[in-house]
Amino acid sequence: MTRFIPALFVFFWSTGFVGAKFGLPYAEPFTFLFVRMILTSAILLVVLLVLKKRWPDNWKLSAHVAVSGILIHVGYLGGIFYAISLGLPSGLAALIAGLQPLITALAANPILGERIKTIQWIGLFLGIIGVVLVLSEKLDIQNPGLLDSFGIAAVIWAFGAVISITASSLYQKKYCTSMPLMSGTFIQYAAATIAYSGLAFGFETMHVNWTGEFLFALFWLIFVPSFGGISLLMWMIKQGAASKVASLFYLVPPLTAIEAYFLFDETLGLAALVGMVVVCIGVALTVRK
Repeated sequence: MTRFIPALFVFFWSTGFVGAKFGLPYAEPFTFLFVRMILTSAILLVVLLVLKKRWPDNWKLSAHVAVSGILIHVGYLGGIFYAISLGLPSGLAALIAGLQPLITALAANPILGERIKTIQWIGLFLGIIGVVLVLSEKLDIQNPGLLDSFGIAAVIWAFGAVISITASSLYQKKYCTSMPLMSGTFIQYAAATIAYSGLAFGFETMHVNWTGEFLFALFWLIFVPSFGGISLLMWMIKQGAASKVASLFYLVPPLTAIEAYFLFDETLGLAALVGMVVVCIGVALTVRK
């Protein structure tokens, strides 16, 4: 059964980009994420109390868990959402996010002592090539007006998000492997809720247009990427090497492209299909035993 967890994680995580596309037109990014985090925390707390799940053994572990939660839920999600709100095309955001597995691999050796084999390096670089091919049709590189719709700040936010999720994966592997999964996830969301309350109240109007599409996006993001995706990610980091887990993120842009094909009538050409095959080969080389 556990062999299906990576595939399930990739599907859950990829739908986050679709949910963002549905929901962001109706709320500012930090406000959207604040509402998402506070509802997720409340629901998870009820489940924890009903099931009487174990909590972390000490305050030091809880603090480490909170830091890792802020890195992934505020640093990564907030960075990506804010970059897209500044006009960064979702395809370019996904392309920048596609650098995460390579950055994780580069940092995993000095920080965690993980040894990356030559065949895995080949897989990591193939993954990047595949992601570029998949997204090449989404971005009109020859269009001189491509960069007019967003500024350098959007790119900086996107790169900051990638660095933040890389730091979260490494931090989680180094300091949080002993955390109870469900209560640890609650602590992460609670810490993110506090952070977003300051960002939303301090820098945004907090206005939300409560349309059907926004509610659908909100609850989809709560129950699928937040509950499902994050729990599976924490479990995989606990069980495996950080660099191998990170390589699964290469599969997210191709799957998102397939979802967009069915949901938004976006096209899938030959380059995208070839890129998907290259990505799959790259991930297979990276995670092979």
